Amino acid sequence: MNILGLVVFAIVFGIALRKLGSDGENLIKFFNSFNEATMVLVSWIMWYAPFGIMFLVAGKIVEMEDVVMLFTSLGKYICCCIVGHIIHGLIVLPLLYLIFTRKNPYKFLWGIFTALVTAFGTASSSATLPLMMKCVEEKNGVSKHISRFILPIGATVNMDGAALFQCVAAVFIAQLNDFSLNFIQVITILVTATASSVGAAGIPAGGVLTLAIILEAVGLPTNDISLILAVDWLVDRTCTVLNVEGDAFGAGLLQHYTDRLEKKEPVEELNEIKTEPAAATKEPEEEGTPLIKKDLKVTLEGLPSCEKESVM
Repeated sequence: MNILGLVVFAIVFGIALRKLGSDGENLIKFFNSFNEATMVLVSWIMWYAPFGIMFLVAGKIVEMEDVVMLFTSLGKYICCCIVGHIIHGLIVLPLLYLIFTRKNPYKFLWGIFTALVTAFGTASSSATLPLMMKCVEEKNGVSKHISRFILPIGATVNMDGAALFQCVAAVFIAQLNDFSLNFIQVITILVTATASSVGAAGIPAGGVLTLAIILEAVGLPTNDISLILAVDWLVDRTCTVLNVEGDAFGAGLLQHYTDRLEKKEPVEELNEIKTEPAAATKEPEEEGTPLIKKDLKVTLEGLPSCEKESVM
């Protein structure tokens, strides 16, 4: 099944529906309602997920010849995900913020520390959204119209933590099955993980649901997702922290750009105010000189007439 082709078709089809305007609104509403209904079903399934995961993992352990190797591989997988998230969250994102704003990124991170702890505890970007808005507005000086525009979009679109986790999970499953990935398959994993993470739901274990798309795209078995689900309760929390951190940095960058534009506008207005009176004061001086000359001419012409009258 060509999952990557379906993802690309869905993106292009969505753009085409937007181009239709009011004619495509009915179909858009249908897909939105279908998505909401699917999320409700997923939330019901998640309540029974621990029992299902227990039996799936138990069956997988029975099939494995070397159980110690399995748990060692899972431990390495968890460490790889957490180390990758730490590098991206504490080095890459702050470095980008520093390059574009020339401000201390770790001071910005300290302002949203409460929201990051909440994200780690809830493992949900949507549940952390109200607190994140409060933190960036009150402690980091982001205006309301920016935070309430960027953060809700980021909670559903910006899933860089989920994309990192999905790439590592796909490589882990490939190595577990002694499946060698070539260069094209690695690029396919990267592209598919980026595209599928955009549509991932901001709920606990939302990234695992789209992991099947990546595995199908490169021909890996999807039944090994049960092993990922067994340890996803920990990895998903670091994914959520990284997701909300990226949203906050995006709002901070937009606020910095907006402040820089507002500082430029008053300077241009002052320059215009200074130049207008200067031009206005010069004109009366130039216009006044010929009048004075005319007056002098009149007095000079009038002198002979007075002399004649006196002689007479």
